[in-house]
Amino acid sequence: MKIVDFNYEHIEKAKEIALVNYERERRSVPVLPKEETVPDLEHFADNRLGVAAFEGEEMLGFLCAYAPREDAFGTTKVKGTFSPIHAHGVVLNDETEGDVTQVHTTKRYNRDRVYSLLYQEAAKKWVKEGIRSHAIGLYAHDKDAINSFYYNGFGLRCIDAIRSLEAIPDPVNIAEPFNTQLKYCELPRNEWGLLLEEHNALISHLGNSPTFMKLDAMDQAGLYQHAGEDVRYFTAKKEGNHIAYIKISNDGENFATEDKKMININGAYCKPEFRGSGIYHNLLCYLMNVLKKEGYLLLGVDCESFNPTARGFWLKYFAEYTHSVVRRIDDKAVL
Repeated sequence: MKIVDFNYEHIEKAKEIALVNYERERRSVPVLPKEETVPDLEHFADNRLGVAAFEGEEMLGFLCAYAPREDAFGTTKVKGTFSPIHAHGVVLNDETEGDVTQVHTTKRYNRDRVYSLLYQEAAKKWVKEGIRSHAIGLYAHDKDAINSFYYNGFGLRCIDAIRSLEAIPDPVNIAEPFNTQLKYCELPRNEWGLLLEEHNALISHLGNSPTFMKLDAMDQAGLYQHAGEDVRYFTAKKEGNHIAYIKISNDGENFATEDKKMININGAYCKPEFRGSGIYHNLLCYLMNVLKKEGYLLLGVDCESFNPTARGFWLKYFAEYTHSVVRRIDDKAVL
């Protein structure tokens, strides 16, 4: 097996491999939207951080990553990179993969070993560039890839999940004393500032154990700063006071979330004293009913896997389909 630099000549075959890997995940999570292709890979040929594996003339797989950025993933003074789900892939084995859309090889390969060799060569490039935080988006049901990166020192950090809006759970009865003067609504943009306390409570929650995501407190300007025109807030109010919110937008964390019939949750919070009461369940049901009436078919969400409060709630209602894993390289590593 030979590992070479990823270049423009590899793009079309790489996209084919990436699409087949996505289609295989759709067999485990059928609600995922059907895709005809994956996003273009020219950026990854440009930045020269990627590699491809070959056996003779046959491409077995590839691994690319975005250009690095500083303070990656909230870690101060650390340069990091991320390989999204369409920027890597390894051929499937016809002996083990069943009725896949398209099989790339008639010879059986150890997929986790191919991934390990790809990462070994890519990581050399990344560390030479001072990139010491490595993140990879993997399909949740690709055991070969997960096994490979687990043995290469990666740990789970983020989960993408999805659900259909066809079958919406029934609202639950809210037990006393939580059931008085409850209201669910969409909050107008000029009233988002009323959620500032809840936003900062979420920031505080994320800074505590076991999440340890240290973020600065937000003011009203910050609340609006990165909110595009597609951002919307849905809230639960009790006796006129906001106690929970869900933030949605068209933007998600991977190419599948760009489907026009899909919308994504990218912010959520419920005050601790109201958790487990059924209020947040009903807020989610209210949101889903509104979206279904508007013609949406799919709802996505992402959450930190090491935030047990979020993980425990979302995975009751959504099917996970990506696991983003991260490895932090020792600062003393020099190549």
